[in-house]
Amino acid sequence: MKKALFFITLLSCFSIQVVSANVQKGNVSIQSFNQAKKLLEREVVFDRRVTLYCGVSFDGHKNTKLPAGFESPAHQKRAHKIEWEHVVPAENFGRAFSEWREGSPMCIDNKGKAFKGRKCAEKVNTEFRYMQSDMYNLYPAVGSVNAERGNKNFEMMSKFVPSRFGVCEMKISGDKAEPPARAKGAVARTYKYMEYAYPRYQMSSSQKRLMNAWDKQHPVEQWECTRALRIEQLQGNENPIVKQACIAKGMWRKK
Repeated sequence: MKKALFFITLLSCFSIQVVSANVQKGNVSIQSFNQAKKLLEREVVFDRRVTLYCGVSFDGHKNTKLPAGFESPAHQKRAHKIEWEHVVPAENFGRAFSEWREGSPMCIDNKGKAFKGRKCAEKVNTEFRYMQSDMYNLYPAVGSVNAERGNKNFEMMSKFVPSRFGVCEMKISGDKAEPPARAKGAVARTYKYMEYAYPRYQMSSSQKRLMNAWDKQHPVEQWECTRALRIEQLQGNENPIVKQACIAKGMWRKK
């Protein structure tokens, strides 16, 4: 009898640990992508309106101030506005949801036609809405850069691959992209946060090696720490990947 009770207790403890390991540590307060963008604009980047990849400044109406030498071979109209880029593309984590892959009985349009993909996942699945609206994964980008990056994975590319945007060193070729050095650290820590925060999302082994390397090669700077602190206060969950690095460098400064 005592042995049976021991094994039941042991099994219960193991089950609790498994459940705890799968608890979402990400955003559980903001379900609206539009709300997340508005909060970022008004409460996070209001005093530093600069895009992640190209370092392009923009005003309070999201109009870009493109530097001389900036090129936009496609999506030229979008180059004049900033958009909010999912550093980890929505498709990368969205395909973990059946609603994205297969649709749902609830995803029927007004003509009676079934649909799937991002639109269906957003309509049906609360967890997807939380992931899509996580402010730690959202950065301002020139609209044309956001459009061309799309859902391309970040990789190291040959030094002979030219920049796609002139003075902005963002490289895009085929189904691959490489951000400028100024963005690599923030990109890496965002990928690592998303994997930490959401059990559904897992990087490939090669992607994980690359993000670990960029994280070490490009340490946090003060703005990344300030941004993370503001998001933590608004969203309610921490990004320990950034926060611990900021604390270690004395850059976690509450005002």
